[in-house]
Amino acid sequence: MNILIEETEHGLRLDKALALKCPTVSRSRLKALIMEGKVWLRKTPITDPNHTVTLGDVFQLPDTVLRDDPLPQGEDISLTVVYEDEYLIVIDKPAGLVVHPAPGNYTGTLVNALIHHYGTDLSQPEGIRPGIVHRLDKETSGLMVVAKTDEAHQGLAAQFADRLLSRTYWAFVLGVPLPPLGTIHKNIGRSLRNRVKMSVQQGGREAITHYKTLEKYGKKLALAALLECNLETGRTHQIRVHLASIGHPLIGDILYGKSHAHHPIMVRLLAEKNWPKDRHALHAKKLRFIHPITEEEMHFETDLPPDLKALQVLLEEF
Repeated sequence: MNILIEETEHGLRLDKALALKCPTVSRSRLKALIMEGKVWLRKTPITDPNHTVTLGDVFQLPDTVLRDDPLPQGEDISLTVVYEDEYLIVIDKPAGLVVHPAPGNYTGTLVNALIHHYGTDLSQPEGIRPGIVHRLDKETSGLMVVAKTDEAHQGLAAQFADRLLSRTYWAFVLGVPLPPLGTIHKNIGRSLRNRVKMSVQQGGREAITHYKTLEKYGKKLALAALLECNLETGRTHQIRVHLASIGHPLIGDILYGKSHAHHPIMVRLLAEKNWPKDRHALHAKKLRFIHPITEEEMHFETDLPPDLKALQVLLEEF
């Protein structure tokens, strides 16, 4: 069983990183596997649970010990491919599509779709996350890059680790930030009160989000805004947590914006029959990276999906 270290695990202890990747296995069991020499990295056993993992590392663990669920199977799910060559694919992911199988979502994911369309023409095809270099939340739409070869995977992962890969998001938020242009530099970690959530905390991992206001909505009151956000780091739920921490949660974010349920825009939006109750208004609009093989600079941009265009029209009515 191959375990790929992604952004959210980069810099963690090995036993803690594996615990995040293998939620059905106890941390004590994982620690024992490490100390028994059953966890390998690049053909070398890693026996220290305190070993620091790095983005792009692929650890090998015994299948018979860890896998209770079968490897994901291909499913005929349509994909919007923006770009493709023999090394990588750029996909415009729709809201509502989970990136990879996990407890509660073992089917119907982007990984299932990739396996159906590309089979073994993906990096780490025998793993549970073939081709996946980075991820978007289920309800976040927009651009993702997927690796076809191990060499491409390693090269893209290195760009994530070195903060060379650029991701730009458009976010519709409640209220208008002051100042309209700024940087949110607050550490993020797993919430101690609700393990589903992340939170700003002193002992968390460094997280940096740059934002600027593109549009303001509300003829009399500053009711909402469209922000452009650029990430220096890639923590779980980073934009959602950071914007909520300054009092401007994403429109539609019921996890981090519960206290704004009676905001006039939320009342109107939740009354709309065609707006999913858990769709937060975040779109990965731009993606830039250096091609890991050809070294060409690659830049992609995608339009807002129909639901966010409709939201924009609604906001202009206020």
